[in-house]
Amino acid sequence: MKKRLTSFLFFTLAVGVTAASAQSFIAEGPWRGVFHQANGTEVPFNFEVKGKTAATAKLYLVNGPERFVASGITTKGDSLFVAFDQFDNELALQVNDKKLSGVLRKKDKSGHITPVEATFGETYRFADNGEKPAADLSGKYDVVFKGRNGTDEKKVGLFKQQGSKLTATFLSITGDSRYLEGVVQGHQFYLSSFIGSGAAYYTGTFDEQGQIIGTANGGAFTATKNAEAALPDPYKLTYLKEGYKTFDFSLPDADGRQVSLKDDKFKNKVVILTIGGTWCPNCMDEAAFVAPWYQKNKNRGVEIVGVQFERKADPAYVKNAMENFKKRFGVTYTELFGGLADKKAVAESFPALNTFLSFPTILFIDKKGNVDKIYTGFTGPATGEYNTQFIKEFNEEVDQLLKKETI
Repeated sequence: MKKRLTSFLFFTLAVGVTAASAQSFIAEGPWRGVFHQANGTEVPFNFEVKGKTAATAKLYLVNGPERFVASGITTKGDSLFVAFDQFDNELALQVNDKKLSGVLRKKDKSGHITPVEATFGETYRFADNGEKPAADLSGKYDVVFKGRNGTDEKKVGLFKQQGSKLTATFLSITGDSRYLEGVVQGHQFYLSSFIGSGAAYYTGTFDEQGQIIGTANGGAFTATKNAEAALPDPYKLTYLKEGYKTFDFSLPDADGRQVSLKDDKFKNKVVILTIGGTWCPNCMDEAAFVAPWYQKNKNRGVEIVGVQFERKADPAYVKNAMENFKKRFGVTYTELFGGLADKKAVAESFPALNTFLSFPTILFIDKKGNVDKIYTGFTGPATGEYNTQFIKEFNEEVDQLLKKETI
């Protein structure tokens, strides 16, 4: 009898501990977080949890229409850790019922930390102060960002407003700022975004003529509404130096095997070569497009090679970063390691290029090994019609290269 009672008590305790562990996981549903930056700025973001245990749950960062999934969730005691492998970052949070508090930091605990807190059930981004928008900001803008070194960078702003809700992105010659989400209140607007790297924060004032004065992560910018706003042709920014027609190299894959475009795998095939990094948001958007594209088109006589330039050169680090990238985006084409993520280093690695301006950069190479076109940057899905146009041009370019005779 005593033995059975002991067994019963042990079973009851085990069930109680299991139930308590399950209950200690954060609530499933919408959350609103706020980063507390060193200058006193509060930057809001939204996320959603689906699942009731750390082993099965997924956390989605919400920015406009995008749901960007975190790499993984783990728990230890009353602490919750949300990993963002592509940025080497994590949210380290203490769970207190329907409140979270903690920091955004590097997974190795080095460098700067940003305090953060979050509350369950809040679905708004910026608090509503009751002030109605003074105008509709929807449209295209010529934008000039003032660099800290005194130089100006020209961009194109795309704004879309519905009521007081505002979404936007900024295009540059290197890519775009992805999905920004916010609000318009009176003559003021606020935008933010977070996908696991540093939080982005834009704010500004505007007048009835469509003139904007604002700041982006502390840097100043001005914008003027212009339906014809445009950037330089992305096909004319990067090109081969005089005397070069082909683009060759020998670089290792994640296992150290050397790969060259002269290998049999690439002979008499159209090759799309993309130069990027697993840490690069626009490169992630590119991979999200080209990975499924390759699956549908690989039997047409086309190959894709991704050359990744990473934050560290340590072989174990590189292998882990590249494997995580391939798994996340379903990459089945060739992936190689180019070196450290430095534009000067890229230019030195590929001396045939006149310059190197952007991660990513895409080279279209014909069946003879000659470079036909080079596209600088990537216009991702947040850019709408620009992304649609890029995909159209991408397919047209590949189609015409496939039709060209080898000899």
